Amino acid sequence: MKRRADGAVDPQEDVLDTLSSVIDGLRGAGEVRAFLEDLCTPAELEAMTDRWRVVPLVAQGIPYREIHERTQVSVTTIGRVARTLERGAGGYGQALKRNRLRTEAPRSEASVSRSPK
Repeated sequence: MKRRADGAVDPQEDVLDTLSSVIDGLRGAGEVRAFLEDLCTPAELEAMTDRWRVVPLVAQGIPYREIHERTQVSVTTIGRVARTLERGAGGYGQALKRNRLRTEAPRSEASVSRSPK
């Protein structure tokens, strides 16, 4: 947690921790989506979804211009995402990893169950 010069905890950081816990307590994508739609303006949701759309492409090393052509997300936003992937708190990377595990697990389970015994 960020501390102020006087040693006290920054109230903004405390609220961010609380918000993080609230999101963590939601069950399923439907509840998270409803919460985000209530919490954020349409413009904020668009900005977040634009960022998330380009995260996997940046992580794959696709050139910014090509990402822009594919997604129509601004090159400036793509650059910000790239900097955050490189120097951020690690959230994008962890989310990518978890998303890959979640989306690949059903395929690998299906292939295991279909293999001859």
